[in-house]
Amino acid sequence: MICPRCDSNTAEKLVDAPADKSWEVYICKTCWFSWRSTEDEAISNPALYDKKFKLDPSAIDKLLAIPPIPPLKKTP
Repeated sequence: MICPRCDSNTAEKLVDAPADKSWEVYICKTCWFSWRSTEDEAISNPALYDKKFKLDPSAIDKLLAIPPIPPLKKTP
């Protein structure tokens, strides 16, 4: 399955709806993008996914890490 965000062929089904299988969740093993089968085509279809949010799989290792959350300030 092709990932809508990075266009890699590493996306797979993660889980089905537990009660009635009315939806599925998919995840990409390259960029870790996840989406439901009930999403709009603009999210789930790689050809319609907004190009400004696309990721180049070769650039993922070069992305900056998310900074840690600093400790909470103590109230006086």
